[in-house]
Amino acid sequence: MESVLILTHADETGAALTKPSLEAISAGLELSTRLGVSIAIGVVAPGPIALPKSLPCAVVAVSGEAFAQPRYATDAAACEALCRAQKPSIVLAPASSRFTRVMAGVAHRLGGVIDTHITAIRGHAGIEASRWLYRQRIEAVITRDARPWFLLLDAGTHAAFTADPSAPAVTIEKIHVDLPALRTTVTGIETPKQDALTIRPDAKLLFVAGAGWTKKQPDGQVRAQEAGELILGFLRASGASLGSSKSLVDQGEGQGGNSVLPFLTHMNQVGQTGATPRHPKGLAACCHGEEPHVIGWRFIAERRAISLDPNCGWTRGKADVVYIADAFRVMAKVNELLAARSQS
Repeated sequence: MESVLILTHADETGAALTKPSLEAISAGLELSTRLGVSIAIGVVAPGPIALPKSLPCAVVAVSGEAFAQPRYATDAAACEALCRAQKPSIVLAPASSRFTRVMAGVAHRLGGVIDTHITAIRGHAGIEASRWLYRQRIEAVITRDARPWFLLLDAGTHAAFTADPSAPAVTIEKIHVDLPALRTTVTGIETPKQDALTIRPDAKLLFVAGAGWTKKQPDGQVRAQEAGELILGFLRASGASLGSSKSLVDQGEGQGGNSVLPFLTHMNQVGQTGATPRHPKGLAACCHGEEPHVIGWRFIAERRAISLDPNCGWTRGKADVVYIADAFRVMAKVNELLAARSQS
């Protein structure tokens, strides 16, 4: 008989679950209902946490000041203790940076197997896990007989669990953890200013810049500096995340960064191996809609593009809406409207 454990962890405040954790809960509840098996939720948090009500399953938790910050030794020990207490055959966890770092080690300690970047879990008689390979061109369906089987779920693939406010509070069982000798100490966290960030996985909009920003414009001039100001101005005003085509980020190859748009790196590239943006909306400017770019965009719910070329790849069914216009003029006007709205 299968049994399911959902491993979750607190957010940066330590008072609530992360959004990917709530998505993992939805996936786990759906799986347990479909298979008719038992399910439990394991929580790693520094202290008391506001759990969603109406959870129809047992909840176990590991808490303490040692778990306030991500650390391999403490997180691995916590996840191992939760798994040994529940003895699940299937373990679901969000593919957050915190759990991605430790979950393979936890699976090894328990003699289990692990698969990552899972986007869907199907099956009635058995369990089938799906993930994308080769830059999202191939979908693989995985089944395993080995147990326990750990599945790390990509964010944005399931709806976040929502609680019934009228339900009674959840009872939590505390699990004791014997921590190993700790050799690292977290002395603080240094983060860039919010307006300095260009990669924002939770943003509602993904803005993708193409190589057209750095080419000669209709007036015969290269306006790369103006392009950078327009792009950064839009990101600050809208809170969007920044993506890039491969042809644009390759312009800085071997120079320690992009020599034309210095704030771009290969981390911004859309369609890179293992990176699947799942923003609700996407806007591409000065991109040609080439196949790798479109492949990387397949999970964007609403796709729009700005291009001067009426025959570009975006106009051939690869975008929901295409604006045949000068991206410099369009984005300058958009930034002007955003600034006016901000002042009002």
